[in-house]
Amino acid sequence: MAQAVKDIKMILEEQLVFNLCNSELRGNALVELSQKRETSNDLALKLWYSFGTIAALLQEIVSVYPALSPPTLLASAATRACNALALLQTVAAHPLTRTPFLKARIPIFVFPFLNTTSEAKSFEHLRVTSLGVIGALAKAEDTKVVKFLLKNEVIPLCLRIMGTGSELSKTVATFIVQKIMRDEVGLQHICATPECFFQVASVLANMVIALTEQPSTRLLKHVICCYLRLTDDPRAYTAMQTHLPEALRNGTFDNCLRDDPAAMHFLQQLLDKLAGPASVVPRPGPDPAAGGAPHPAPGHGPGGSHGGPSQAGPSHMH
Repeated sequence: MAQAVKDIKMILEEQLVFNLCNSELRGNALVELSQKRETSNDLALKLWYSFGTIAALLQEIVSVYPALSPPTLLASAATRACNALALLQTVAAHPLTRTPFLKARIPIFVFPFLNTTSEAKSFEHLRVTSLGVIGALAKAEDTKVVKFLLKNEVIPLCLRIMGTGSELSKTVATFIVQKIMRDEVGLQHICATPECFFQVASVLANMVIALTEQPSTRLLKHVICCYLRLTDDPRAYTAMQTHLPEALRNGTFDNCLRDDPAAMHFLQQLLDKLAGPASVVPRPGPDPAAGGAPHPAPGHGPGGSHGGPSQAGPSHMH
Protein backbone atom coordinates (compact mmCIF):
# COMPACT_ATOMS: atom_id res chain seq x y z
CA MET A 1 0.00 0.00 0.00
CA ALA A 2 2.76 2.40 0.97
CA GLN A 3 4.61 1.64 -2.25
CA ALA A 4 1.46 2.25 -4.28
CA VAL A 5 1.02 5.67 -2.69
CA LYS A 6 4.68 6.45 -3.37
CA ASP A 7 4.28 5.43 -7.00
CA ILE A 8 1.22 7.64 -7.41
CA LYS A 9 3.05 10.62 -5.94
CA MET A 10 5.96 10.03 -8.30
CA ILE A 11 3.64 9.86 -11.31
CA LEU A 12 1.89 13.06 -10.26
CA GLU A 13 5.22 14.82 -9.80
CA GLU A 14 6.44 13.71 -13.20
CA GLN A 15 3.21 14.98 -14.73
CA LEU A 16 3.73 18.37 -13.09
CA VAL A 17 7.26 18.53 -14.52
CA PHE A 18 5.82 17.66 -17.93
CA ASN A 19 3.20 20.42 -17.48
CA LEU A 20 5.93 23.05 -17.19
CA CYS A 21 6.31 22.89 -20.96
CA ASN A 22 2.65 23.76 -21.45
CA SER A 23 2.15 27.50 -21.09
CA GLU A 24 -1.48 27.02 -20.03
CA LEU A 25 -0.59 24.54 -17.27
CA ARG A 26 2.75 26.04 -16.23
CA GLY A 27 1.48 28.44 -13.56
CA ASN A 28 -0.13 25.71 -11.46
CA ALA A 29 2.82 23.37 -12.03
CA LEU A 30 5.24 26.04 -10.77
CA VAL A 31 3.23 26.43 -7.58
CA GLU A 32 2.83 22.70 -6.95
CA LEU A 33 6.46 21.81 -7.66
CA SER A 34 7.75 24.71 -5.57
CA GLN A 35 5.83 23.29 -2.64
CA LYS A 36 7.29 19.81 -3.23
CA ARG A 37 10.90 20.77 -3.66
CA GLU A 38 11.84 20.33 0.01
CA THR A 39 10.41 16.81 0.17
CA SER A 40 11.35 15.40 -3.25
CA ASN A 41 14.86 13.97 -3.34
CA ASP A 42 15.09 13.62 -7.09
CA LEU A 43 13.12 16.65 -8.29
CA ALA A 44 16.35 18.31 -9.44
CA LEU A 45 17.14 15.33 -11.68
CA LYS A 46 13.64 15.37 -13.20
CA LEU A 47 13.83 19.08 -13.86
CA TRP A 48 17.28 18.99 -15.43
CA TYR A 49 16.95 15.87 -17.57
CA SER A 50 13.37 16.21 -18.80
CA PHE A 51 13.06 17.68 -22.27
CA GLY A 52 12.41 21.43 -22.45
CA THR A 53 11.89 21.96 -18.71
CA ILE A 54 14.85 24.23 -17.99
CA ALA A 55 14.04 26.24 -21.09
CA ALA A 56 10.50 26.69 -19.79
CA LEU A 57 11.79 27.92 -16.43
CA LEU A 58 14.16 30.34 -18.13
CA GLN A 59 11.29 31.59 -20.27
CA GLU A 60 9.42 32.52 -17.09
CA ILE A 61 12.45 34.36 -15.77
CA VAL A 62 13.31 36.22 -18.96
CA SER A 63 9.69 37.27 -19.45
CA VAL A 64 9.89 39.68 -16.50
CA TYR A 65 13.12 41.40 -17.56
CA PRO A 66 11.28 44.24 -19.35
CA ALA A 67 9.50 45.10 -16.09
CA LEU A 68 12.74 45.59 -14.17
CA SER A 69 13.65 49.00 -15.56
CA PRO A 70 11.70 51.12 -15.19
CA PRO A 71 10.29 49.10 -12.27
CA THR A 72 6.79 48.07 -13.37
CA LEU A 73 6.82 44.48 -12.11
CA LEU A 74 3.42 43.16 -11.05
CA ALA A 75 3.11 40.93 -7.99
CA SER A 76 1.61 38.09 -10.05
CA ALA A 77 4.56 38.12 -12.47
CA ALA A 78 7.01 38.22 -9.57
CA THR A 79 5.28 35.22 -8.03
CA ARG A 80 5.73 33.10 -11.13
CA ALA A 81 9.34 34.17 -11.57
CA CYS A 82 10.11 33.43 -7.92
CA ASN A 83 8.65 29.95 -8.21
CA ALA A 84 10.72 29.31 -11.33
CA LEU A 85 13.81 30.57 -9.51
CA ALA A 86 13.03 28.31 -6.55
CA LEU A 87 13.06 25.30 -8.88
CA LEU A 88 16.37 26.43 -10.36
CA GLN A 89 17.72 26.62 -6.81
CA THR A 90 16.80 22.96 -6.38
CA VAL A 91 18.85 22.12 -9.47
CA ALA A 92 21.75 24.27 -8.24
CA ALA A 93 21.76 22.54 -4.86
CA HIS A 94 21.75 18.92 -6.08
CA PRO A 95 25.23 17.34 -6.33
CA LEU A 96 24.36 15.54 -9.59
CA THR A 97 22.97 18.57 -11.39
CA ARG A 98 25.10 21.38 -9.95
CA THR A 99 28.03 20.94 -12.34
CA PRO A 100 26.03 20.78 -15.59
CA PHE A 101 23.90 23.65 -14.27
CA LEU A 102 27.07 25.70 -13.86
CA LYS A 103 28.58 24.64 -17.19
CA ALA A 104 25.40 25.76 -18.94
CA ARG A 105 25.86 29.16 -17.26
CA ILE A 106 22.26 29.14 -16.06
CA PRO A 107 23.13 31.32 -13.00
CA ILE A 108 23.73 34.35 -15.22
CA PHE A 109 19.97 34.54 -15.80
CA VAL A 110 19.44 35.60 -12.15
CA PHE A 111 21.97 38.46 -12.21
CA PRO A 112 19.54 41.06 -13.60
CA PHE A 113 17.40 40.56 -10.49
CA LEU A 114 20.40 41.11 -8.22
CA ASN A 115 21.07 44.38 -10.05
CA THR A 116 17.66 45.83 -9.18
CA THR A 117 17.37 48.55 -6.52
CA SER A 118 13.62 49.00 -6.14
CA GLU A 119 12.44 48.52 -2.57
CA ALA A 120 9.05 47.20 -3.67
CA LYS A 121 8.09 43.89 -2.12
CA SER A 122 7.96 42.10 -5.47
CA PHE A 123 11.53 43.16 -6.27
CA GLU A 124 12.76 42.13 -2.85
CA HIS A 125 11.27 38.66 -3.34
CA LEU A 126 13.06 38.39 -6.66
CA ARG A 127 16.39 39.45 -5.14
CA VAL A 128 16.12 37.07 -2.20
CA THR A 129 15.08 34.12 -4.35
CA SER A 130 17.86 34.88 -6.85
CA LEU A 131 20.34 35.04 -3.99
CA GLY A 132 19.03 31.63 -2.97
CA VAL A 133 20.14 30.20 -6.31
CA ILE A 134 23.65 31.64 -5.88
CA GLY A 135 23.71 30.60 -2.23
CA ALA A 136 22.86 27.00 -3.17
CA LEU A 137 25.89 26.97 -5.45
CA ALA A 138 28.18 28.66 -2.92
CA LYS A 139 27.15 26.24 -0.18
CA ALA A 140 28.85 23.41 -2.08
CA GLU A 141 32.26 24.95 -1.28
CA ASP A 142 33.54 23.94 -4.71
CA THR A 143 36.46 25.86 -6.19
CA LYS A 144 34.90 25.63 -9.66
CA VAL A 145 31.80 27.37 -8.30
CA VAL A 146 33.91 30.03 -6.58
CA LYS A 147 35.84 30.75 -9.77
CA PHE A 148 32.58 31.05 -11.71
CA LEU A 149 31.14 33.46 -9.16
CA LEU A 150 34.30 35.55 -9.10
CA LYS A 151 34.52 35.68 -12.89
CA ASN A 152 30.94 36.90 -13.08
CA GLU A 153 31.51 39.50 -10.34
CA VAL A 154 29.04 38.19 -7.81
CA ILE A 155 30.95 39.80 -4.95
CA PRO A 156 30.20 43.39 -6.05
CA LEU A 157 26.52 42.47 -6.45
CA CYS A 158 26.46 40.96 -2.97
CA LEU A 159 28.31 43.90 -1.46
CA ARG A 160 25.72 46.33 -2.76
CA ILE A 161 22.90 44.22 -1.33
CA MET A 162 24.78 43.92 1.96
CA GLY A 163 24.79 47.69 2.12
CA THR A 164 21.26 48.47 0.99
CA GLY A 165 19.04 45.38 1.19
CA SER A 166 16.55 44.06 3.72
CA GLU A 167 17.75 42.01 6.67
CA LEU A 168 17.08 38.75 4.83
CA SER A 169 18.73 39.75 1.56
CA LYS A 170 21.71 41.12 3.50
CA THR A 171 21.97 37.83 5.38
CA VAL A 172 21.95 35.66 2.26
CA ALA A 173 24.35 37.99 0.41
CA THR A 174 26.76 37.96 3.38
CA PHE A 175 26.55 34.16 3.53
CA ILE A 176 27.54 33.99 -0.16
CA VAL A 177 30.54 36.28 0.35
CA GLN A 178 31.52 34.23 3.40
CA LYS A 179 31.40 31.00 1.41
CA ILE A 180 33.45 32.53 -1.40
CA MET A 181 36.01 33.65 1.19
CA ARG A 182 36.08 30.15 2.62
CA ASP A 183 37.76 28.93 -0.56
CA GLU A 184 41.42 29.89 -0.78
CA VAL A 185 40.87 31.25 -4.30
CA GLY A 186 38.11 33.49 -2.99
CA LEU A 187 40.14 34.76 -0.05
CA GLN A 188 43.12 35.51 -2.27
CA HIS A 189 40.86 37.38 -4.70
CA ILE A 190 39.48 39.62 -1.97
CA CYS A 191 42.87 40.25 -0.43
CA ALA A 192 44.78 40.61 -3.72
CA THR A 193 44.66 44.43 -3.70
CA PRO A 194 44.10 47.04 -1.00
CA GLU A 195 41.17 48.45 -3.01
CA CYS A 196 39.36 45.15 -3.12
CA PHE A 197 40.02 44.34 0.53
CA PHE A 198 38.96 47.73 1.85
CA GLN A 199 35.83 47.66 -0.27
CA VAL A 200 34.78 44.47 1.48
CA ALA A 201 35.98 45.69 4.87
CA SER A 202 34.11 48.99 4.46
CA VAL A 203 30.82 47.24 3.72
CA LEU A 204 31.28 44.93 6.71
CA ALA A 205 32.12 47.87 8.98
CA ASN A 206 29.02 49.77 7.85
CA MET A 207 26.94 46.67 8.54
CA VAL A 208 28.30 46.51 12.08
CA ILE A 209 27.31 50.14 12.62
CA ALA A 210 23.81 49.45 11.31
CA LEU A 211 23.53 46.34 13.51
CA THR A 212 24.18 48.40 16.63
CA GLU A 213 20.92 50.21 15.85
CA GLN A 214 18.91 47.27 14.49
CA PRO A 215 20.45 44.06 15.88
CA SER A 216 20.07 40.79 13.98
CA THR A 217 21.83 37.80 15.48
CA ARG A 218 21.86 35.71 12.31
CA LEU A 219 23.21 38.56 10.17
CA LEU A 220 25.79 39.54 12.77
CA LYS A 221 26.95 35.94 12.94
CA HIS A 222 27.77 35.93 9.21
CA VAL A 223 29.53 39.30 9.47
CA ILE A 224 31.68 37.98 12.32
CA CYS A 225 32.51 34.85 10.31
CA CYS A 226 33.60 37.03 7.38
CA TYR A 227 35.96 38.96 9.63
CA LEU A 228 37.22 35.72 11.14
CA ARG A 229 38.03 34.30 7.72
CA LEU A 230 39.78 37.51 6.64
CA THR A 231 42.23 37.09 9.50
CA ASP A 232 43.55 33.95 7.76
CA ASP A 233 45.29 36.24 5.26
CA PRO A 234 48.42 37.89 6.72
CA ARG A 235 47.79 41.27 5.08
CA ALA A 236 44.13 41.33 6.08
CA TYR A 237 45.08 40.13 9.56
CA THR A 238 47.34 43.13 10.04
CA ALA A 239 44.68 45.51 8.75
CA MET A 240 42.01 44.00 11.00
CA GLN A 241 44.12 44.68 14.09
CA THR A 242 43.49 48.39 13.57
CA HIS A 243 40.35 48.41 11.42
CA LEU A 244 38.03 46.02 13.29
CA PRO A 245 34.97 48.03 14.38
CA GLU A 246 35.07 48.99 18.02
CA ALA A 247 31.52 47.68 18.53
CA LEU A 248 32.86 44.15 18.05
CA ARG A 249 35.50 44.73 20.70
CA ASN A 250 33.65 46.52 23.49
CA GLY A 251 30.76 44.16 24.26
CA THR A 252 28.12 46.12 22.34
CA PHE A 253 26.65 42.89 20.96
CA ASP A 254 26.79 40.79 24.12
CA ASN A 255 23.01 40.89 24.58
CA CYS A 256 22.39 40.24 20.89
CA LEU A 257 24.60 37.14 20.94
CA ARG A 258 23.50 35.86 24.34
CA ASP A 259 21.18 33.25 22.84
CA ASP A 260 23.66 32.14 20.17
CA PRO A 261 26.68 30.58 21.91
CA ALA A 262 28.25 29.63 18.57
CA ALA A 263 28.20 33.21 17.32
CA MET A 264 29.63 34.42 20.63
CA HIS A 265 32.37 31.82 20.31
CA PHE A 266 33.26 33.01 16.82
CA LEU A 267 33.48 36.59 18.04
CA GLN A 268 35.75 35.60 20.92
CA GLN A 269 37.86 33.54 18.52
CA LEU A 270 38.18 36.60 16.27
CA LEU A 271 39.24 38.84 19.15
CA ASP A 272 41.71 36.25 20.45
CA LYS A 273 43.33 35.90 17.02
CA LEU A 274 43.67 39.66 16.60
CA ALA A 275 45.26 39.93 20.03
CA GLY A 276 48.17 37.76 18.86
CA PRO A 277 51.28 38.84 16.97
CA ALA A 278 50.70 39.87 13.35
CA SER A 279 53.48 37.63 12.13
CA VAL A 280 51.73 34.46 13.29
CA VAL A 281 48.44 33.79 11.57
CA PRO A 282 46.71 30.46 12.37
CA ARG A 283 45.68 28.32 9.42
CA PRO A 284 41.96 28.14 8.58
CA GLY A 285 39.92 25.92 10.85
CA PRO A 286 36.50 24.32 10.33
CA ASP A 287 33.95 26.44 8.54
CA PRO A 288 32.02 28.35 11.24
CA ALA A 289 28.97 28.50 8.99
CA ALA A 290 28.63 24.82 8.18
CA GLY A 291 24.98 25.01 9.15
CA GLY A 292 24.03 26.41 5.76
CA ALA A 293 22.49 29.44 4.19
CA PRO A 294 19.07 30.93 4.58
CA HIS A 295 17.18 30.26 1.41
CA PRO A 296 13.88 31.03 -0.20
CA ALA A 297 11.05 28.58 0.18
CA PRO A 298 7.48 28.59 -1.06
CA GLY A 299 4.86 30.02 1.22
CA HIS A 300 6.42 33.30 2.34
CA GLY A 301 5.36 35.89 0.91
CA PRO A 302 27.08 49.47 -4.28
CA GLY A 303 29.81 47.65 -4.95
CA GLY A 304 32.13 48.26 -7.89
CA SER A 305 33.97 45.74 -9.96
CA HIS A 306 36.78 43.67 -8.50
CA GLY A 307 38.43 43.57 -11.88
CA GLY A 308 39.19 40.49 -12.48
CA PRO A 309 5.52 34.53 -4.15
CA SER A 310 2.55 30.05 -3.60
CA GLN A 311 4.89 32.98 -3.16
CA ALA A 312 8.56 32.26 -2.91
CA GLY A 313 10.11 33.89 0.10
CA PRO A 314 12.48 33.24 2.96
CA SER A 315 12.82 30.26 5.17
CA HIS A 316 14.67 30.36 8.47
CA MET A 317 18.34 29.82 9.09
CA HIS A 318 19.45 26.30 9.81
